[in-house]
Amino acid sequence: MADGTYTPPQVWIWDKENGGTFASTNRPIAGATHDAPLPRGEHKFQLYSMGTPNGVKVTMLFEELLEAGHDAEYDAWLVKIGDGDQFGSGFTEINPNSKIPAMVDYTGDEPLNVFESGSIMVHLAEKFGAFLPASGPARTEVFNWLMWQMGSAPFLGGGFGHFYTYAPEKFEYPINRYAMETKRQLDVLNRTLADRPFVAGDDYSIADMAIWPWYGGVVLGRQYGDSATFLSVHEYENVIAWAEKIDARPATKRGRMVNRTSGEPHEQLRERHGPEDFATKTQDKIG
Repeated sequence: MADGTYTPPQVWIWDKENGGTFASTNRPIAGATHDAPLPRGEHKFQLYSMGTPNGVKVTMLFEELLEAGHDAEYDAWLVKIGDGDQFGSGFTEINPNSKIPAMVDYTGDEPLNVFESGSIMVHLAEKFGAFLPASGPARTEVFNWLMWQMGSAPFLGGGFGHFYTYAPEKFEYPINRYAMETKRQLDVLNRTLADRPFVAGDDYSIADMAIWPWYGGVVLGRQYGDSATFLSVHEYENVIAWAEKIDARPATKRGRMVNRTSGEPHEQLRERHGPEDFATKTQDKIG
């Protein structure tokens, strides 16, 4: 290790002291670590999440559905991933992968567990017939970009974001590797948005809602410290215009607040149980 290189051992052993901001959230085994039943509110949709990009995708969609007049009222319960809430018995019963967000849909004869942000978004979009075309090429294009986000974001968050911002030590190789890939992905979006208002075409869709918390957050300077400067995001004018347009939507503003635990207190609504909570229960009012 003296020369900065690392030789992997013949057999990898879990080192619990590996460090980093999210060290406590990672382990090489699944399953519950403690008994912790989940709370349940009065609405048919129960969301268990945190205001990370993956969590924001779903709360944006819920708020858009409500804005459009759909009967999509929901309770959003905060899952503090830094405290290990996602390893509680109640949460692992809904999502054995122990990742937020997870949801229970009580609208049917039996409760339906839905996990993975993309799955939740498709489930809700199909249930309400909104933000996802019912058939044809337009539907396929939305799925193209939804799957693009799910396959690409790990390079942005788990790759670039991790090594540039959260890793306990800075190393040139992984930062360069993931910065290059992040810029390539931003260029993909920028070229696509040159001739269409939204990523999948003329209409706002779940694909935009899935991509915006990740890539919109970067170009708006909200993620990974000074990464906007480091990545020269000013080069992606079409992405910036798209991100600003979505940022201005009332449902986006509300969706960003739900289950949020950082930022200004008036932007944090740690639990949401009704629309009035945005006016009465933000952290500046109850903190």
